[in-house]
Amino acid sequence: MITSLQQLDFNKQYTYADYLKWQFQERVELLKGWILPMATPNVVHQTISTNLNGMLWSYLKRNPCQLFAAPFDVRLPLLEEKAKGDKIDTVVQPDLCVVCDARKLDVQGCVGAPDIVVEILSPGNSKKEMRDKYELYEEAGVLEYWIFDPARRSVLVYALQNRKFVNHSRPLTDEDILTSAVLTDLQVDLAEVFPVEKN
Repeated sequence: MITSLQQLDFNKQYTYADYLKWQFQERVELLKGWILPMATPNVVHQTISTNLNGMLWSYLKRNPCQLFAAPFDVRLPLLEEKAKGDKIDTVVQPDLCVVCDARKLDVQGCVGAPDIVVEILSPGNSKKEMRDKYELYEEAGVLEYWIFDPARRSVLVYALQNRKFVNHSRPLTDEDILTSAVLTDLQVDLAEVFPVEKN
């Protein structure tokens, strides 16, 4: 049994079957088998997550789609792969995700691409969210990917078209309303998502 992160070999690739055996407190993700420790989120990160969670939860009360917040395991087989089995080598914990197909849910989390994934940048994770996870979410078939940048008080919204992410607008700021192609009548006032700036 693995009870410490230090027992793992960071030069080795692992699968979801390995991941299930780990019994330590640190949170990690698997990106194509490679271990990536997760940073502890700061207050700004958590404020954005909490505010957005509240808005989405309120909206989805009358909707069959379901909202989940980290920690929540999302296993991402590629579109060509079967969604089941221990050979899945990508397990991520998005800050927030929306799943509209209840068949993708099991007691351990989500198997397959959520409809919407939200990631909030933190110091030290920008490359992972902007490049590595972007590619994984695109390959797996996530319909929308929202990337919140607290430092710039902005959001990038990507929608999947022909299996490629497309950004249809400039970065949204805290003066804009975020809309969704998946949740068609959703309107998120970004001024209410970002923390109030202190003078």
